[in-house]
Amino acid sequence: MNPADVAAPAAPPRVREQRIALPIRQIEAVVVGAGQAGIAMSESLTALGVPHVVLERNRIAERWRSERWDSLVSNGPAWHDRLPGRRFSGVPGETFASKDQIADYLEEYAEQVAAPVRCGVEVTEVRRRPDSPGFRVETTDGDFDARFVIAATGPFQTPTCPDIVPADSGLLQLHSRDYKNPGQLPDGNVLVVGSGSSGAQIADELQRAGRQVHLSVSAHTRPPRTYRGRDIVWWLGVLGLWDQQVPRAGAEHVTLAISGANGGSTIDFRRLAASGIKLVGRTESFDEGMLRFAPGLAETIAAGDDNYLGVLDTADAYVARNGLDLPEEPQARELGPLPDCVTDPIREVDLADSGITSVIWATGFSVDYSWLKVAAVDDAGKPVHQRGISPEPGIYFVGLPWLTRRSSSFLCGVSGDARYLAEHIAVQRNYLAYQPALALIE
Repeated sequence: MNPADVAAPAAPPRVREQRIALPIRQIEAVVVGAGQAGIAMSESLTALGVPHVVLERNRIAERWRSERWDSLVSNGPAWHDRLPGRRFSGVPGETFASKDQIADYLEEYAEQVAAPVRCGVEVTEVRRRPDSPGFRVETTDGDFDARFVIAATGPFQTPTCPDIVPADSGLLQLHSRDYKNPGQLPDGNVLVVGSGSSGAQIADELQRAGRQVHLSVSAHTRPPRTYRGRDIVWWLGVLGLWDQQVPRAGAEHVTLAISGANGGSTIDFRRLAASGIKLVGRTESFDEGMLRFAPGLAETIAAGDDNYLGVLDTADAYVARNGLDLPEEPQARELGPLPDCVTDPIREVDLADSGITSVIWATGFSVDYSWLKVAAVDDAGKPVHQRGISPEPGIYFVGLPWLTRRSSSFLCGVSGDARYLAEHIAVQRNYLAYQPALALIE
């Protein structure tokens, strides 16, 4: 029989996909994101009687749960790193809450303030309504019409990795967002790129787990964990630095090296080198199996030391000026000699000879406001605002670094910005509700 004579089986009838059109819901305000900023914003809106909904594409505080490494703890002690209306339960005040404890805390806080959170709802687009006031908020669970939209998605949205090592290099490459623990990596040594809190902590964890680690160090600030019996968060408070409104010139993008891991300790690159970590300069290039590092490692370490010593000087002056009875700590100024890997820096590493099989990129994040189709972001996609108020009336930002001051993106500071923006929204509602009195007819 000729195969051509055999009739092909009939194709199954096509089922036409039917999308049920949900009614557009009317709401005064939509808060996008249910992390610490979104929950704080909801609390303030509720206090002022502003009807709203909080839309979260995953779970409350999802980034704390699934986009951090397993051993991560807060960078500040529990007595300080919290929202104002609730203390941590089961976490002693001087200790550092784990990432899961922080996520649980935020979930409990949302319940306490009765935040109207809808999880599993992703906002896909926000546009100004062409024929009436407010915005159309399109989501994966139907649309909303809202007078006000508050972007509370935070600064840690899209991992940024420099385009240095090609994907076909044979290395496992992970951003710090996707790193979980040492057992996740293949056998072999590791290069950690980035010397802020994430990079330094991950490098230390890997070294403690028996890995040989190269840590690529770039510009950073390096405060003491504690000094004269007080944690750095206390010093930042009494010195007024949490309320600093703009970073010092040149420090806008400099990372902060601080850690609450292992009970909290000052990040000391000399100590890391003494533990066996090989410090190298900024990762500069990769070619034919060779990683190359920029010069200037000693200068970078010295600049971090200057920052560290400057904090001690400022703290000592405060103690003297206010007559405080805090114990002196002269040993804090004993930095010790620079390690050999700094005075005689490694400028290049052959992957085959070094045994490096993995690279962890602790190189930060960028924001993603591609869903915000209004005049509130610039051509580079960054938010445009003054104290969280955008030039597009009705659009707000909360939870971003230096939104109004140094503490804006931290648990200890986000509520102040949320209250300010909620009050601004309440004033705008009063304006919109205003109706002139009818003129008297004589």
